[in-house]
Amino acid sequence: MTRRITIDAGRPYDVTIGAGARDELLRAVGDDALRIAVIHPPTLTEMLESLVQPLRNAGRQVTSIEVPDSEAAKTADVLATCWARLGEEGFTRSDVVVGLGGGATTDLAGLVAATWLRGVAFVNVPTTVLGMVDAAVGGKTGINTPHGKNLVGAFHEPAAVLCDLDVLGSLPMAELRSGMAEILKCGFIADTGTSTGILDLFEADPAAALDPTSPLLAELIARGIEVKAHAVSGDLRETSGSAGLVPGPHRSGTGIGREAVNYGHTLGHAIEIVRRHQIRHGEAISIGMVFVAELARRSGLIGAELLDRHRSVLTAAGLPVTWDKSSSSDWNDLLAAMRLDKKSRGAQLRFVVLEDLGRPGILAGPDEALLADCFRAVTA
Repeated sequence: MTRRITIDAGRPYDVTIGAGARDELLRAVGDDALRIAVIHPPTLTEMLESLVQPLRNAGRQVTSIEVPDSEAAKTADVLATCWARLGEEGFTRSDVVVGLGGGATTDLAGLVAATWLRGVAFVNVPTTVLGMVDAAVGGKTGINTPHGKNLVGAFHEPAAVLCDLDVLGSLPMAELRSGMAEILKCGFIADTGTSTGILDLFEADPAAALDPTSPLLAELIARGIEVKAHAVSGDLRETSGSAGLVPGPHRSGTGIGREAVNYGHTLGHAIEIVRRHQIRHGEAISIGMVFVAELARRSGLIGAELLDRHRSVLTAAGLPVTWDKSSSSDWNDLLAAMRLDKKSRGAQLRFVVLEDLGRPGILAGPDEALLADCFRAVTA
């Protein structure tokens, strides 16, 4: 069954979720685009050919732009290479960029589209759970610098997002687990629709939740996208959190400041940076969520039961909940990386925390000794 979720932001667009969703690419690029550039990693060359054949059959000119896999694609040099190809092919404002791949590829493709001629249309075709739930939805585009993750970017909404569930069968289990971290994050900060939340659904059958052919995984992906849709629709440019998030409860998924979707990301992104992206995004975010749960517990915001639920749920998903102290990076490296987090204001660190399940808020300027204690609590 195909589901459509509308992101009601500055320029509303649909996220299509279902088997064979990528077959809608010709419709998604529209009638005016003569030239289509598809940005993709080398691992998806075979999928690329089947994706673009209907475009060629319809008389469109397709340009394939191969970029490095994963975070290696998100550099200024790769961005400049993409610009050069668009220039060589004569791309105009009526033409379209397509991002085919995981979250790193769609982040890059979005920034290419945002900056070429000050903004052309783009369509995301995410091929991982992480890409579907997180990176491909919301209009954030960006690349990394040596100083941090996603420090250079732009808000640029896609024209459409096509989440084809058929592609998930080829994913390694580690990638499925990494994407599940973002879905479970949505369960902690908010939920949608029914009395049975994301966490409840996952806990009832973790094995099915990680089965790429399972209707449960399809439901969880849709639930995660709905949470992101509500957050983005109410706060496209991440401004409502400047003075703190809208107070909860948010189990309906409404009223969430966009900063809430960064739950676990302050330490998580720092881990990715100091580990030079040799750890999957979802694995880093998993540790980051346990860290901020410790912070909320020690700040008197949540009880021990909700902290324990973080560890139990994430462990059931096969995700790490502790930092390996044998790592060459220490707390001071991580603290320095966190100071460049997007939520920071001046010298003040700000963390998305929970006041209860489904009730996110901002904890600004916590004592550094408290942060160090929380880090020790998540260090193995």
